[in-house]
Amino acid sequence: MKAVVLAAGKGERLRPLTDDRPKVVLKVANRPIIEYVLENLDPFVDEFILIVRYQKEKLIEALGDEFNGKPITYVDQLEGEGTAKAIESAKDYIEGEEFIVANGDIYFEIDGIKELIQAFKKEKADAALLVKEFEDLSHFGKIEVDGNLVKAVLEKPGKVSGYANLGVYIFKPDVFEFISKTPLSKRGEYEITDTLNLMIKAGKKVTYAAYSGYWNDVGRPWNLLELNEYLLKNKLKHEIRGIVEEGATLVPPVEIGEGTVVRSGAYIIGPVKIGRNSRIGPNCFIRPYTSIGEGCHIGNAVEVKNSIIMDHSNAPHLNYVGDSIIGENTNLGAGTITANLRHDKGNIKVEIKGKLEDSGRRKLGAIIGHNVKVGINVTIYPGRKIGSNSFVGPGVVVDKNIPSNSLVVVKQEKMVMER
Repeated sequence: MKAVVLAAGKGERLRPLTDDRPKVVLKVANRPIIEYVLENLDPFVDEFILIVRYQKEKLIEALGDEFNGKPITYVDQLEGEGTAKAIESAKDYIEGEEFIVANGDIYFEIDGIKELIQAFKKEKADAALLVKEFEDLSHFGKIEVDGNLVKAVLEKPGKVSGYANLGVYIFKPDVFEFISKTPLSKRGEYEITDTLNLMIKAGKKVTYAAYSGYWNDVGRPWNLLELNEYLLKNKLKHEIRGIVEEGATLVPPVEIGEGTVVRSGAYIIGPVKIGRNSRIGPNCFIRPYTSIGEGCHIGNAVEVKNSIIMDHSNAPHLNYVGDSIIGENTNLGAGTITANLRHDKGNIKVEIKGKLEDSGRRKLGAIIGHNVKVGINVTIYPGRKIGSNSFVGPGVVVDKNIPSNSLVVVKQEKMVMER
């Protein structure tokens, strides 16, 4: 069986982290999101077909031409938007047998695939989809069922409870006949949910598997923190492959990569994951649910809590990084502080595609892109973004988002008088 993984999206809602890369290669717990998808599909398939478009070179560079010894074929998405169009792009690579489809930007456990295959085979179905029950389906497609079969797929039915579509499917090759008949949706996309409705109306047997495990649709910055916390809490093993100096304290589980040095006075409370060739300490405090990438420096009098710090980034002196995401190759100047809590303790709102969205979190710090240089004594308000390739001068208070490729400095007036 082959797996078709949809990885062509831009990830607009995750900017600035996706300014120069597809969202599926963003690292959570120091691994690209898409690797978790491939890992959970791996036991059931013999080949991966990845549908690509935006910044595809970054994805090819990250994965190479195989995963766990199984070949990866990269296929450019056909002209047009939507999941149906993405799946249609794999048509010439499907050789007359059923195949699995999964969105490349979601996280699910391996049990979900087992349950989906079992349901598909048991019902001798033409298609099957993975569903999960939620109290609020405002942001999901509702799956109406009758016994073991899907009766209809309703797009974003409002604040009602029921089964939601999780973005994992099994199809027989005749799905391509129905994709070719799928109309353009109101959103201007060719959507696989519309294809499923066409199949149901034509008398095709569409079944489902109700999944109760963990699932995350990584569409917004705070979803990265949620997934990071889950992975560190449930998947991390205490393993020290670097050097831990005498006087450093590690409270398991803590994973430390080869070539990393943890200096005296560092206090690390797991679960925490640190990549290779990083420098930690002396005299820093790393709190639970933090992942630190390769080649990073967390220095003296720095506190990091519940955050993602990507490869080759530094918080070297007198910094507080809380509930934040720091992109690659970014440096925080001495005394830079990320605020992560409102005075009124209300939920933090974040600007997403020009509109404020409620993150649902009381604590959320900064979202900083790649190749950012932040000067000394910078204060960053909760939920603010700093775009990639930007320079923030000393003493700036970041109370509004900073676009990518910006230079922000404080215009300071001085008065010099004779004593």
